[in-house]
Amino acid sequence: MPAWFESSNQFIQWSSPFVFLAPFLLSLFWIAGALIFAWYRERREPLDLNEIDWPHVNILVPCYNEEETIRETIRLLYELPYPSFDIIAVNDGSSDHTSDALHELVDHYPNLRVIDCLENKGKANALHMAAHASNAEYLVCVDSDAILDPYAIHHLVRHFFHKGERVGAVTGNPRIRNRDTLLSRMQLVEYASIIGSIKRTQRVIGKIMTVSGVVVAFRKKALIDVKLWDRDMITEDIAVSWKLQANFWDIRFEPRALCWMLVPETVKGIWNQRVRWAQGGQEVMFRYWYLMFSWKHRRLWPIYIEQCISTVWSFAWVTVTFYLIMFSNSPQDLLIWLTFTSFALVLLCLIQLFVSIRIDSQYDQIKRYYFWAAWYPIFYWFINAFVVVAAMPKTIKSRLKGGYATWNSPDRGQRKTDS
Repeated sequence: MPAWFESSNQFIQWSSPFVFLAPFLLSLFWIAGALIFAWYRERREPLDLNEIDWPHVNILVPCYNEEETIRETIRLLYELPYPSFDIIAVNDGSSDHTSDALHELVDHYPNLRVIDCLENKGKANALHMAAHASNAEYLVCVDSDAILDPYAIHHLVRHFFHKGERVGAVTGNPRIRNRDTLLSRMQLVEYASIIGSIKRTQRVIGKIMTVSGVVVAFRKKALIDVKLWDRDMITEDIAVSWKLQANFWDIRFEPRALCWMLVPETVKGIWNQRVRWAQGGQEVMFRYWYLMFSWKHRRLWPIYIEQCISTVWSFAWVTVTFYLIMFSNSPQDLLIWLTFTSFALVLLCLIQLFVSIRIDSQYDQIKRYYFWAAWYPIFYWFINAFVVVAAMPKTIKSRLKGGYATWNSPDRGQRKTDS
């Protein structure tokens, strides 16, 4: 028997327990963290509109090829009951009629300002431009397809006054607007369970992997302290989260700050989105590896290790699966491996989905979508593994190349439905 085959067998024997145990233990960890956050930290009393003197804020809206959504977004932002705000919309070199739409809107909304960039240089650069033009201490960033809950800004801003001067950002709670297709309903379950439970758990630990780029508020002083967003990183929200926390600014999660958004409804759209997310996570791994050797940054260690484990798991799962398909002694061996691991992980994933949906249902009536959870483990655990593997070459190329990280207008679904 060739030596390489013996070495491969040993690798598979060592990798197989990791492939099973890593997601199993992480899922238990997320369930426990979500329950602790929900029990001890989620405020349930009504918002007191007189609790503070609400400060003036700027709402930053970066746009790239958003002529279909930007009019609705600006109109609904203008109707928010927050007492004092301006909207700064940045057209980032769009190739459609976004610029024309924004200039038309200026005539109707006196608190709207428009910045027109001739070149597409990425979302981070667009936010740079908006931040330089801002005149408020608190900046609320929203995507150009976002619909904020009427009191979302109130919920975000209050953290800056009640949680201390070191609060640099507060991330909100994205919700799905389009719910007509299998893919959108699976993502609805994901945002409530996987993303929601992870953010709650990370907040219990003390640090957060990433703010939600679709709805987040920043203290401008904190952004200036870290020299604003990194324009060479593909996901500006993940990058700025690590930048802030590496400089000892705190990030909070506010589940009552709801933001209704559109999600991709095609496999290609989801694939492109998830590859970009995975690339963003890998880029911060490469950039902030030194934090693992700094005792002052020890509170960031758990989320860095979690990110590393998730990345290594994806490569290990793909390797083990392909190896078993090619070299298993019999179809029964392959079937036993896939059946046992899949059953255990799917069962635990469904438990996590149930717990998380139960927690988030107080904000959004999503219990009836639990049926669609049956499809989700296949999508998340298995497809996500291939996404991480596909993102790695892009990450390496991006780190070697440098320059502006530009963006494309994402697939936002075929139909738009109100929440």
